[in-house]
Amino acid sequence: MRSDTNNLLFCEYYAQWIEIYKRGAIREATMAKYLMTQKWVEKLIPELKVSELTRTAYQKLLNDYAKEHERQTTLDFHHQLKGAILDAVDEGMIERDPTRKAIIKGKTPRVKKIKYLNQFELHTLIDDLDIGEEPNWDWFILLVAKTGMRFSEALAITPADFDFSRQTLSINKTWDYKGNGGFLPTKNKSSVRKIQIDWQIVVKFSELTKRLPEDKPIFVGKSKIYNSTVNDALTRHCKKCGISEISIHGLRHTHASLLLFAGVSIASVARRLGHASMTTTQKTYLHIIQELENKDVDLVMRTLSGL
Repeated sequence: MRSDTNNLLFCEYYAQWIEIYKRGAIREATMAKYLMTQKWVEKLIPELKVSELTRTAYQKLLNDYAKEHERQTTLDFHHQLKGAILDAVDEGMIERDPTRKAIIKGKTPRVKKIKYLNQFELHTLIDDLDIGEEPNWDWFILLVAKTGMRFSEALAITPADFDFSRQTLSINKTWDYKGNGGFLPTKNKSSVRKIQIDWQIVVKFSELTKRLPEDKPIFVGKSKIYNSTVNDALTRHCKKCGISEISIHGLRHTHASLLLFAGVSIASVARRLGHASMTTTQKTYLHIIQELENKDVDLVMRTLSGL
């Protein structure tokens, strides 16, 4: 790093560490989070030297960060700093690990009400879509509603990803709509998946994709794609149908919610959505799972009283 390690500021050390160990080794979205952590370090401890990073100093840094962030965000901040700090300990720049037994605090999270459509609303929306002979955003809305894919995953779908005879769709890449376009890997290994598609999607998309190049994304043209463009198209339909206004991501929630209410297991929904673990699914759809548990209690009582 630098020879005069005793005088090296921690914010400088951390910036160098990110460049050496992280740039090019992690996804751009993750890199952006590390750079944001670096900005907070520069803001909260601009003058602190690496050699002065004691357990108390580190705990104070976490506490100051936690004043403006929720506990989960503070935990992510801690994890992003810990790697660099442990390397500094290994290099002999810090005597003892200051992150040991760190207490993670944070603001009480706001209750996040997930916006999704009920079955009737989704039916109304799908009926209103203009499905013509050429791909458009209405085709895109239909595909996301029926598969629960992430926005970037749906953009990356090519005709070759469909296996119409087996009624499956392979999700194995994303589209770099935030950058300069082009294919990117999926969010994580669990996001690479094959999902079953219903016969309506098979019939419609087998017809649509006949005239399209096999390995080119169906929904990507020459101009740059913005999330807001597709959300605006979806909002127009929602307003016209007089149903709840949701975003494309809300369609993913709608898809998952309908499956859960239909009695599909959390494990199957997690796999279909490409979640890394069932915990993610349980956290995201907690209120729906609780509603289903209430239904289950009624069912248990009816079953037992009928014995």
